[in-house]
Amino acid sequence: MYERFYYLNEKPFKITPDPRFLFWSEGHKEALAHLRYGIEERKGFVVITGDVGTGKTTLLQALLAGLKDNIRYAAVSNPGMSVDDFLYYIGNAFGLSVGTFSKAQFLMKFSDFLHESARQGKYVLLIVDEAHKLSVELLEEIRLLSNMETAEEKLLNIFLVGQPELNQKLTDPSLLPLRQRICASYHLLPLSREDVGEYLKKRLLVAGAKFNNLFNSGAVRAIYKYTKGYPRAINILADQALLTGFVRGKKEINTRIIREASKDLTLPGEKRSRFFPAWLKWAMGAVAGVVAVVLWGMYYFS
Repeated sequence: MYERFYYLNEKPFKITPDPRFLFWSEGHKEALAHLRYGIEERKGFVVITGDVGTGKTTLLQALLAGLKDNIRYAAVSNPGMSVDDFLYYIGNAFGLSVGTFSKAQFLMKFSDFLHESARQGKYVLLIVDEAHKLSVELLEEIRLLSNMETAEEKLLNIFLVGQPELNQKLTDPSLLPLRQRICASYHLLPLSREDVGEYLKKRLLVAGAKFNNLFNSGAVRAIYKYTKGYPRAINILADQALLTGFVRGKKEINTRIIREASKDLTLPGEKRSRFFPAWLKWAMGAVAGVVAVVLWGMYYFS
């Protein structure tokens, strides 16, 4: 709707995990380095965690887009399933003809697949997104899959990517053997205040913007204050701000537009339903203080 008004080729703040729009903060670079290390060194398990909306899935899409031809991978994005369903899913993802499913049949065919891939110089990677949804039983089953190895190298490497609850789940005593196999882990944090401005510019440029300063400095500060630097929340608020600016006929997005755009939004992880500027919070605090003094006086002198 607003693309032509702002001279854009497409919407810059879609919440789909398009790797073209990934902003390489220091945290995202570090997380990708851990994943690449896991691939290059064939280390087994790598764990990446981060709160909702920090860009984990987009990071995975960027990783997959850059994989070499000698890497065979299966990506599971909805792991809330039974053990048999999970094994059947990855069997099909790797192109194995499982037929009438049985666990024993799957394990034999999967072992043959891994050894044949190794002989061909192929690397096999299993990626589980939303891994915090995995049951303890399924996590143990995944660990057992990693037992398929030769004397020289791992035949299967596994990336577990999920919310911080994944780390809590991995503390289960029964998962100690799995924890001992984790060779690298990284927790992805939200963007810093300085990163938010660059994040907005990056997405605007990818969307074809002729001017990357569409959001003025006040708007950038307001966006950070409201979203706490979570990329998904930034996308939701920035998209709404562009729509609001378009309706108001404003070519520049300022603090007032951000405040107006945020009124009816409830962003991921945000308990408040609207943006409160500093002066308003100070005034509310002052009023609360006056009310407290009056009530105390009424009680004391009554």
